[in-house]
Amino acid sequence: MLFAEAINPLVIISTAAIGLSIAVFAFFGRPYYWRGIDYVERDFRDKLRRMYIPTGNLRRNLALWSMIILAQFVVLWIFVESLILAALAAILLVSGPWYYVRQMAERYRQKIEEQLADSMVSMSSAIKAGLSLPQALNVLADQSPKPINREFGRIVGEYEMGKPLDKTLDESKSRLRSENFALFAAAVMASRESGGRLNETIDRIAHSVRELQRLERKIVSETAMARRSAIYMALAPFFIVVLYSFADPESIRTLFTTPPGHLLLAVAIVLNIGAYLWARIILKPDI
Repeated sequence: MLFAEAINPLVIISTAAIGLSIAVFAFFGRPYYWRGIDYVERDFRDKLRRMYIPTGNLRRNLALWSMIILAQFVVLWIFVESLILAALAAILLVSGPWYYVRQMAERYRQKIEEQLADSMVSMSSAIKAGLSLPQALNVLADQSPKPINREFGRIVGEYEMGKPLDKTLDESKSRLRSENFALFAAAVMASRESGGRLNETIDRIAHSVRELQRLERKIVSETAMARRSAIYMALAPFFIVVLYSFADPESIRTLFTTPPGHLLLAVAIVLNIGAYLWARIILKPDI
């Protein structure tokens, strides 16, 4: 009798409804699910290959990660009894790794940009010393720091295996998506076609790249305080919630235990993250 009274029929009905909805989604949503996995896999694979990170088990890991997201969604929906918070947590778990990989690829590209000017000066000196273009690229592959040495090493390796140098440079340009490397590749290919003085052209490009980098570093240093302020503003709401949990625990409990509170909490989190990302976009130097 006590066990029967302890079981709430609404709980049983809601749990059955959740299970039925998941089953319906799994049956009818499979094509859309795999289409989404294909899109994410292409995007991840492109960025990871740019950084020379193995992608052999990428599809399996993405499928496993999606199952973990679905499991946490169901757990939060059932035990916290909040569809809003469950959906918000799922969205954050989906976008978090995606954002992290994008940031890794962007930092890798910036590292290439920082090292490219010095590599071009070294290449110009090698050409002045009488080395041919493939020999100068081989010197860069051996003596340049990471990660740009891997790019030159790949260019030299593919060229030695019989691929035309113009094609290897064009593929590297498409893979890196760096404007400065695109200028470098265009100068090399134009010199091979017209027979111009490659070392002088590369010296001028290296000077321009260094000047742009100097301006970017100046902008970054002048906006450092603003970027730190954006981080502090993003973290401030969490500290306010902690402080209010001691000053007014009843209101904070309402925020976490009622559907209107869940809605306000979700909206606040989304707006806070959106404001932080918008601040990063505004403060990002673009010369």
